[in-house]
Amino acid sequence: MRFDDRFLDEIKSRLRLSDVIGKTVKLRRQGREYVGLSPFTKEKSPSFFVNDDKGFFHDFSSGKHGDLIGFLQETERLTFVEAVERLAAEAGLALPEPDPQAAAQEKKRQGLTDWLDAAAGWFEAELRRPVGKPARDYLAKRGLPEADWSRFHLGFSPAGRTALKDYLVAKGARPAELVEAGLLIAPEDGGAPYDRFRDRIIFPITDGRGRIVSFGGRAMDPEARAKYLNGPDTALFDKGHVLYGLPEARKLLHAGGDGAALVVVEGYMDVIACQRAGIAAVAAMGTALGEAQMEMLWRLHPEPTLCFDGDRAGKLAASRAIDRALPLLKPGKSFRFAAVVGGKDPDDVLREQGAAALKSQLAGGTPFAEMLFNRERDAEPLDTPERRAGLKQRLRAAAGTIADKDLAQAYRDDLLGRFDQLFAGARAQGGQGASSGFRGGGQGHGMGGGRRWRADEPISPFPTPEGVAAAKRLATSIEPAPAALAKQAIVDPHVLDEHLEALEAHGFGDPALSQLAQEIIRLRLEAEHLDSEALQRHLAATGFSALLTDIDRAAPKSGAPFIQSDVTLATARAQWSHAFGILNRLAALEQALTAAKQDLADRSGSAVLRSLKTERDALRRAVKLGTIWAQDGS
Repeated sequence: MRFDDRFLDEIKSRLRLSDVIGKTVKLRRQGREYVGLSPFTKEKSPSFFVNDDKGFFHDFSSGKHGDLIGFLQETERLTFVEAVERLAAEAGLALPEPDPQAAAQEKKRQGLTDWLDAAAGWFEAELRRPVGKPARDYLAKRGLPEADWSRFHLGFSPAGRTALKDYLVAKGARPAELVEAGLLIAPEDGGAPYDRFRDRIIFPITDGRGRIVSFGGRAMDPEARAKYLNGPDTALFDKGHVLYGLPEARKLLHAGGDGAALVVVEGYMDVIACQRAGIAAVAAMGTALGEAQMEMLWRLHPEPTLCFDGDRAGKLAASRAIDRALPLLKPGKSFRFAAVVGGKDPDDVLREQGAAALKSQLAGGTPFAEMLFNRERDAEPLDTPERRAGLKQRLRAAAGTIADKDLAQAYRDDLLGRFDQLFAGARAQGGQGASSGFRGGGQGHGMGGGRRWRADEPISPFPTPEGVAAAKRLATSIEPAPAALAKQAIVDPHVLDEHLEALEAHGFGDPALSQLAQEIIRLRLEAEHLDSEALQRHLAATGFSALLTDIDRAAPKSGAPFIQSDVTLATARAQWSHAFGILNRLAALEQALTAAKQDLADRSGSAVLRSLKTERDALRRAVKLGTIWAQDGS
């Protein structure tokens, strides 16, 4: 019998963990927790803790950790189903009616789980074989000692197209099962399936109960189209309902006590870095943090800290998280925001400065209300009464999206109080800020001062609103080739199915389209069926109308054949994929050149730079001359 999450959550809401465990373990209250002697080992000093608020127990003497169901499984050797049946009876809940179809699906799911476990063991073994030496060298370079490879179950997938497939088929697996588990890719043309992960360091992805549901892979080839690759959504794996590193984060939260922080970072290595430093950390699965994941986080911690990179993509991710979280905020349930300094990520800080420095940088953070206010304040210059009124209107609207009425009113009061404080200095001088060219509150906590010009704003001794707007339009004008890619993706969303990872890494090849690309990715992943009309309606309703108009104007200038009306769908998709690959490669080269300039200073480095520049310049010319359309990809 399969039990859905709602049924299991209902059991846990009706039964207190300490009451159930207290029937077999003598517990005494200690602060917000209960403590007792371990039921798993013989000990004289209590090291067994139970936390009702967080819904789990942790035993320091044995390292065991789990929830209500897991406790019965561990202490009474019950199966999962037997434990649920026992607890449901105790909670007065009727069991769901047996469903033959659900039973068959559960049996199938268990079969997929078995193959994922077998794959994980093979990946781990490959890391330690001669073929895994480059991966071992890379991990050593990243400061990850061998002792931690087993802790995080890291592995390696060789470069061969069917190495894993051959191993599992020899064990009795059918290729169709392995495709369904996300381990193999089945070509659209009906060809033989092949390994999804090739020449990559492997990170097993587990659900909240520690069961492997998928894998992530980090490319060894620095020129690979997708640096990181996640498994696809399957019967076991739903990207929007999984957080990488969750089981280990739970243990660290408990070990840290009530003051422990829970941090959400952006990548596998960042999670591992934080957990090695004793910080409870998780990551979303390469997509924007979703509502279900936020609810999961709040079940563990009342105010998790979101740590995004300091670049443009990181700021966009933080902004999307604000918008998505606003309607969900509740009294005692919020987020904080933090960023490590110097353009680093947590993995860099741990490797270069140590665990203490990483903990220090992630401590504290900016409260949600302050982050929201700063975002709206910095959205545009505040040099006219109309723009200042616009800020006030946006603040009211943001507060109004909070579903909890009391919290919405508290936010409205807080945000408008910050607004009044922002302009208090200008009013005290007898003006409203317009005559002094006031441009908002600056960076950080600055109140009443002028915000420094951003790098993408025009520098002029006498900037006017009209001049600023014109310069911004010019600075963000869209290149024709990326516009053509975006236009076709909107007309035919399914053209993206094989390119989502690459699209997430580099967008359509133009920074002006980055936010649009991320929104399309989110919709494509969330919607089982997404047609062009529905996509265009959504984009127009969520603030992309002007950008769509700009795309329509720029795309015809590209000469792209796939946007012509007389091209068949199959041909258009092939042409699009060919052009997308070129622009994606160009974006990767630009990124590699930026990194290489910082890392390579010797002669060999200069040769690498020259090689990268030569290829980049050739691709630039191809885009400019329109020769990227020459191959039809058929």
